[in-house]
Amino acid sequence: MTEASPIAPPLGATLDTPAGDRRPLAGIVLFAALIVIAGAVLAPIAATALNGFKALGDLQTHPFNLPQSWIWANYWDILASVRYWQVLGNSLLIALLTVALTLALSSMAAFAFAHLKFFGDRFLLSYLQLGLLFPLATAILPLFITVRDLGLLDSYLGVVLPQVAFSLAMGVLLLRNAFRQLPAELLDAAMMDGCGYFRYFFFITLPLSGPILSTVAVISFVASWNGYLLPLVVFNSESRYPWTLGLMAYQGQYSTSWQLVLAFITLTILPAILMFLVAQRYIVAGLTAGAVKG
Repeated sequence: MTEASPIAPPLGATLDTPAGDRRPLAGIVLFAALIVIAGAVLAPIAATALNGFKALGDLQTHPFNLPQSWIWANYWDILASVRYWQVLGNSLLIALLTVALTLALSSMAAFAFAHLKFFGDRFLLSYLQLGLLFPLATAILPLFITVRDLGLLDSYLGVVLPQVAFSLAMGVLLLRNAFRQLPAELLDAAMMDGCGYFRYFFFITLPLSGPILSTVAVISFVASWNGYLLPLVVFNSESRYPWTLGLMAYQGQYSTSWQLVLAFITLTILPAILMFLVAQRYIVAGLTAGAVKG
């Protein structure tokens, strides 16, 4: 009788250390790394919010401690001011218009690239995706000239339309790949039942693409909400300032009251954080659906 050959240990394991003993250690290291990364991201936000409750002297002497006395008036005075709600409303209007136009245009273009074959479709798709290579700052001068020639200076559309143009590349890339992953049998069955492309797009494709549409919406909203350079170039009237420019004006007025500036920052970034928290369950699923090369 021949002796049974010993079972080879798994890859990466030694005879002294079983593979199963390494998995808890790897999990602990990964968890610790995630805690460190989360702390590095959340610490500035928490410090900004807490310092907004301090008096100026407390902020200058103990910038990293909890407030010695919680001054809620720093926040209540901003919430009661007209300027805060004005800049918040301007940012919300610009962001919502940008999201609506980005979703409408990118979804229709992505559907055409995903299901229709026409001359030059690959060239047009590649040309459109070149927009991912160029940041907004590189095109700010020609954008200003174009917006000025169109008579859109100091108007909301002068900011919304360029933001939509720069959001289309990412939107089309994600949506096209997600649309191509829908079962082809759905399109075949719809065509056999007399359903055209328009009805298939509105009644089948869009309802089944909620996660990826939410992902594109969140990305466009946050990018628009945090926009600074384009509104700075386009807007002349302070009544049209979004929160980024409103913060600049507010800081100029209260340059010696940093606790009020920090409270203003906290209140203005709060809507973007809340929207991200509400839509975060869709983001991972949406990016996964649109990340596979079609």
